[in-house]
Amino acid sequence: MTETAPQPHVLVIDDEPNIRDLVQAALRFHGFSVSTAESGGEGLSLARSRRPDLIVLDVLLPDISGFDVCRQLRDGDNDVPVIYLTARDTPSDTVTGLSLGGDDYVTKPFSVEALVARIRALLRRVRRDARQTGARSADDGLLRVADLELNERTWTVRRDDVPIDLSPTEFRLLAYLMSNAGQVLTRAQLLENVWGWDYAGQSQIVETYVSYLRRKLDPLGPPLIHTQRGVGYALRLQDDK
Repeated sequence: MTETAPQPHVLVIDDEPNIRDLVQAALRFHGFSVSTAESGGEGLSLARSRRPDLIVLDVLLPDISGFDVCRQLRDGDNDVPVIYLTARDTPSDTVTGLSLGGDDYVTKPFSVEALVARIRALLRRVRRDARQTGARSADDGLLRVADLELNERTWTVRRDDVPIDLSPTEFRLLAYLMSNAGQVLTRAQLLENVWGWDYAGQSQIVETYVSYLRRKLDPLGPPLIHTQRGVGYALRLQDDK
């Protein structure tokens, strides 16, 4: 007999019982196993003991904020994918959450089906990244564009020989742009290949992460990431058209 693949395990951290119950019921219906927590402290404890495959995380929690939960996970080298689920929807909140290591940001009120789709897409991306990492053992994993160098085996980035510290998502986005240097990549292509989404959605996550990369790369030399209005983005020197 063939073994059945284990159910992906999702931890839902939210202090609103109706939200916890709704998300838990939907995820179980779609084949996930689910744990829940109603505070940041309880969520951190479950994240460390049960090692979930993904966390759905509210920002406004009664003890510590969801942002602090994510920060503590990342400081402890826990790279579990995190999707924020929150009523806080200002651009500054989104930037804060993603810069702390979150992978996606869903605002309340929300579509349960859309949330499930994003969870599945994010888990697909994580699995694909793991396969690609294993497949890279035969090459040096080195990408170069002008004075920018990215090493996929050591997860390091340098520009003009200056080290650049990137989050995992920033690294994946830059690697995809460099792998397709000179080509204009659409928002849909970036969502599919960096985040694993197979639908366009309304999220500004691509624009947000492009701005993160520009802030880190541009102070070290001429701009490399260029916007093709109405189409997408390309990584190239300004004169390489």
